[in-house]
Amino acid sequence: MAEEPDGGTTADAVPASGSDAQRPPRRHAVVDAYAAAVVRFRWIVVAALALATVAAVALLPALGSAGAGLSGLVGERNPAIQAQVDALARFGLPLLSRTAVVQRDPAGLDPFVQADSVLAALEVVERTLAAGGRPSGDLLLAYPLTNNPVLFPGAAEQNTTLITYLFISPTAGLGPQDAITRDYVAGLEHPEGGLLGGTGTIPVQGAQWHAIVETLPLVEAATLAAIALIVGFTFRSVAAPLITLVTAGTGYLLADRLLGLVGQLTGLAAPSQMQPVIVALMLGITTDYAIFFMSGVQRRLRKGVPGPDAVRAGVAEYLPIVVVAGITVAAGVATLAVAESPLFQAFGPGLAITVLVGLVVSTTLVPALMAILGRWAFWPSVRPDATPTDPTDPVDLPERGAARNVVPSRFLRLLGRRPIAAAVVGGVLALLVAASLPLFGLRTAVSPVDALPPDEPVRQAAEAAAAGFAPGIIAPTALVVSRPGITGDRERLAELERLLDAQPGVAGVLGPRDQPLPIELGLFLAPDGGAARFLVVLDSDPLGAQAIDDLRALRDRMPGLLAEAGLPGAEVGWAGDTALGVSLVDTAASDLGRIAIAVLLVDLVLLVVFLRALVAPLYLLATSVLAVGAALGLTTWFFQDVLGRDGVVFYIPFAAAVLLISLGSDYNIFSVGYIWEEGRRRPLPEALAVAVPRSTRAINAAGITLAASFALVALIPVAPFQELAFAVAVGVLIDAFVVRSLLVPALVSLVGRASGWPGRRLRPDPAVAGR
Repeated sequence: MAEEPDGGTTADAVPASGSDAQRPPRRHAVVDAYAAAVVRFRWIVVAALALATVAAVALLPALGSAGAGLSGLVGERNPAIQAQVDALARFGLPLLSRTAVVQRDPAGLDPFVQADSVLAALEVVERTLAAGGRPSGDLLLAYPLTNNPVLFPGAAEQNTTLITYLFISPTAGLGPQDAITRDYVAGLEHPEGGLLGGTGTIPVQGAQWHAIVETLPLVEAATLAAIALIVGFTFRSVAAPLITLVTAGTGYLLADRLLGLVGQLTGLAAPSQMQPVIVALMLGITTDYAIFFMSGVQRRLRKGVPGPDAVRAGVAEYLPIVVVAGITVAAGVATLAVAESPLFQAFGPGLAITVLVGLVVSTTLVPALMAILGRWAFWPSVRPDATPTDPTDPVDLPERGAARNVVPSRFLRLLGRRPIAAAVVGGVLALLVAASLPLFGLRTAVSPVDALPPDEPVRQAAEAAAAGFAPGIIAPTALVVSRPGITGDRERLAELERLLDAQPGVAGVLGPRDQPLPIELGLFLAPDGGAARFLVVLDSDPLGAQAIDDLRALRDRMPGLLAEAGLPGAEVGWAGDTALGVSLVDTAASDLGRIAIAVLLVDLVLLVVFLRALVAPLYLLATSVLAVGAALGLTTWFFQDVLGRDGVVFYIPFAAAVLLISLGSDYNIFSVGYIWEEGRRRPLPEALAVAVPRSTRAINAAGITLAASFALVALIPVAPFQELAFAVAVGVLIDAFVVRSLLVPALVSLVGRASGWPGRRLRPDPAVAGR
């Protein structure tokens, strides 16, 4: 083939469509060299990645373990954790239990069943006493409590329910704690016609983990099937989906093992909540980038360009965009590391590593596989023995195919008129703002019991305990009041207990005036006489939004209650899962500002560098923020108002927002880059009509695929994954089909060539326009 002056070939310069017939080739030596190297050494690239994947799977640890509980997400220095540790050292025995056994008979609990449960608890107590308070096993204490009006006046029912708190060593993992609970349940009498089961925040976390483990293979299989269908339909090809699936699978296996290795080397184990997100993110972005590369190669093949030349030219065209887009997404999600919350600190680097691995695999394996397969990669839409050369061939018209443009080219030409562009901008902005309004009513929870499926035994046991006592009975909050000689002030302590019992959101309080067991074990009064503690049972789900709000309000009222009880100046400590939940939510709220500033600055800088402009990046980033607001507003409305859930899990809005803003910048780079390119050689209205259809075809297909990848995470029957799946899937669709296809072109038309200020890339180039 004849060489072009810039080092490309005549075939390389073949336009993508009839409208591109006069575009001069734009070449970069490094990009051309890379594309040529991948095509030339395609077999070596595939072999090297295959060996690397096999070695990683065989030698490196995988991501995913049951992980720590709430304390692991908060950090050991958190006040709630420290209060619990100090109380254990001071009182000698734990009072907080994260595991409970529930026995309930709505018709009335048999006295024999109650007596049997009390005797079983006393056996555990006697073993602890015989060992001097330091038993050799993990089960330290069993504390039975019936909804008797004397013991618990605020119970919803009377004499129908018995809950036995199991105080298990905090060093025991989720597995051993589950085993202890099952063994204890097996030794109790089952109420006739009633319920017997284990619950509590530890069993809830265990049930969530089991749901993830059991459902993740289904999520992976369904996502791969969806990707295969979408890509196959988009390119009308049987082989194209295989390229995408091999790339996505390779990327996931490498990222999974690399994250496991990082966790092993640093000691910072990634939370189990990350694994389904990594699956969706890896499958989504690798498919996105594969679609971009394959769309460029397919166009050239349809014009009759030979396979290796088509791959080299297609890779050279899209490589800069894909690399910048991938770096933008990775840098955006990595900004979560600036947060104080350990959960966000784990999520940020983990997601960044996932994106970078996906970027590396996509920019190597996809071109290599296409170079090996040639025209067979798009069989039967581009047959190996057919080389269509007619630029007007229907198979290449922009309105054909699965990724049809949602905005016709004729309408895009009308957007060149500023009054029409202004009307479109106003209408779309109004819709996005309206969709964002429910966000003002967002309430954040941690891990409520109703996050589990209705038929989950742990949830059923929790609901039985709530019916007999109150929802907060499964995880009371411990209040420790310290002052020298305070254990001698029994009357004042009793008054404080009475005042606590009367507070809004409190269903009942157990404290120094209550002795459910016949022997004082240091449960409520410290042996040194300097501290007393209370169990505060809330009247709502202890890890729901309402309980978190109630405990925060009670904490604020505590100085006044102490003064009223005659204990002014006493020190107060809060422990328990609701207290941990308050810490998580408050820390996340304090992280909001720094995360928002970091992610917006990172994405803004990368957009400015790529577009060489300042005006356009500002309004492009603003459109991404509006799309995120709309997605989160719809998520809040659907889960809180339609489904009636007690808040959205606190980390979902943060994770979804960072992902959506970063992915929005990804699509910004892809779409606006073509407008900039066309704007140098033709009037802006015409540039929009030419460039937008060309980019939106791929963006729409990529958006559908990415949305499907995250939507299928909702197959995991746990609320946080359903909420994240909904938020990201809806956000991606809004971004791809409303913001990038409609709002951004209208804004570019409305602002005009000033969008490129202070750069020159959007200014007409007479030398180019004259060709």
